[in-house]
Amino acid sequence: MSDARKQLEYWLNDPYFDEKTKEELLAIRNDDGEVEDRFYKELEFGTGGLRGVIGAGTNRMNIYMVRKATQGLANYIKKNGDPSKGVCISYDCRRYSPEFAEETALCLAANGIKAYLSDTLRPTPELSFALRYFGCQSGVMVTASHNPPEYNGYKAYWADGAQMTPPHDIGVINEVRAITDYHEMKTMSREDAIAQGLYQTWGTEIDDAYMEALKQQVLHQEAIDAVGDKLKIVYSPFHGASLKPTTRILKELGFKNVYVVPEQEEPDPDFTTLEYPNPEDPKAFELALKLAKEKDADVVLATDPDGDRLGIFAKDRVSGEYIMFTGNMSGMLIGEYVLRERAATGRMPENPAFVTTIVTTNLAKAIAEDYGLHYVECLTGFKYIGEQIRIFEEADSYQYVFGLEESYGCLAGTHARDKDATVAVMLLCELAAYYMTQGKTAWDAMIDIYEKYGFYKEGQIAITMKGIEGAKEIAALMDKLRGNPPKKFGTWTVEQFRDYKSGETLDLKTGEKGKTGLPSSNVLYFALDDDAWCCARPSGTEPKIKFYIGVKGSSLEDARAKEAALTAAVKEVAGI
Repeated sequence: MSDARKQLEYWLNDPYFDEKTKEELLAIRNDDGEVEDRFYKELEFGTGGLRGVIGAGTNRMNIYMVRKATQGLANYIKKNGDPSKGVCISYDCRRYSPEFAEETALCLAANGIKAYLSDTLRPTPELSFALRYFGCQSGVMVTASHNPPEYNGYKAYWADGAQMTPPHDIGVINEVRAITDYHEMKTMSREDAIAQGLYQTWGTEIDDAYMEALKQQVLHQEAIDAVGDKLKIVYSPFHGASLKPTTRILKELGFKNVYVVPEQEEPDPDFTTLEYPNPEDPKAFELALKLAKEKDADVVLATDPDGDRLGIFAKDRVSGEYIMFTGNMSGMLIGEYVLRERAATGRMPENPAFVTTIVTTNLAKAIAEDYGLHYVECLTGFKYIGEQIRIFEEADSYQYVFGLEESYGCLAGTHARDKDATVAVMLLCELAAYYMTQGKTAWDAMIDIYEKYGFYKEGQIAITMKGIEGAKEIAALMDKLRGNPPKKFGTWTVEQFRDYKSGETLDLKTGEKGKTGLPSSNVLYFALDDDAWCCARPSGTEPKIKFYIGVKGSSLEDARAKEAALTAAVKEVAGI
């Protein structure tokens, strides 16, 4: 009997597992392929938490895997934190999100750790805000972000409000792996948890405080007052958790013409109107763009299901067409506005800092340096940007102003320690109003940035390699690039090679070696001449290897041509 089938029989026969789970497993008992897929491994608690297909089995998202993750988290808090501070929990619109959040709360309560659970779905950044509002030791957000509807997930946060970074992420992973007996995993009834003061729900109080925190980032209320009844905004929450906070903040600030895409307004775990609920996907904007044309909207906005990413289209007044912004573009449009207007109005803090990641546009560095901000590059993942806020505060060194990553996420201010699509929507609409008072559009403002700093353009190549063989192919490709780094990509010369796994850098012109200064990560970076670059990185959540590229052109057309040429060169060097 295979190990997978042994696990199946254990789940079917042990009274620990509920009857509904057993019924689901009995239905697939004679399907060897399905049994193998569900039980050949255990859904791994990684550095970002859990993420997987919903269903019964060890390689699925279900209450037992959630309970195991939470028991590991509880064990870690007892050893390395303050259990009396409790844990804050929220969830998004996905299947079983309320159930998984409830299971998290009851497992924590059974371990003597108070759970603060949201009374309904909330976006990820509000969970980060609420965690710090209550002064909790940790936090959990039940979400699979922008994955397809059959997925759900579990993001773990620490006391600073950011997703866990070393040593806490590794510590929790080790505690989860150490649990070998499901009977070790505790739970209790909600009634008993409430009676013992270990279960509390939250809602309106946090919503109100979150709104007030967002309003602290407004720079030109007078511009909203002037054209708030003229600017036309189309918005879609993609059936997710951001509808209420996003429409509320826009209404309270004075935007009168906010048109929510009706087909995508209500929470829907099946994402019926979307192939893929991701604001990076232009097809996801089909209904929003249709409404935008009917209303003659100025900007078209969409947030992902858990409300931490923002995608935008802006109208080009010359062609009348709606132009899609990449995450780099929208992040830099908002970031440049924040930096410039804070500087112009005397609201830039002392020792200001701008934080981004190693795969984000080089335009970020150019703008940060222009406004005199301390500039920091982190590893990929917004948790590292959130971590920098804590580092600045503990050292009393810099004051965080803005941060972004290329994957459609940014954060202005420190009310949250994760990317926040609601504050991004708010500022995007504010800047659209501000530019409208000057006779400009958001697209005009983007062109102004390019004309001042250069026409930066970025791209990404994602290659899917599934299964065990795919994992081997990805590893072999990384080994090839690491062991024999290319000296050229097409017409571009490699000036510096960075291996973030070894932590070493090599200047190819001088032969000088240095250190990356960042934690170890399986990422290779090639700094090229002419302010171009490329970066290779296996995905942490999908069976993919990703190549990020960036170029700088003298015009939009030149930048497009250079991006196409570098993309082809990277594919040739990588043999893909």
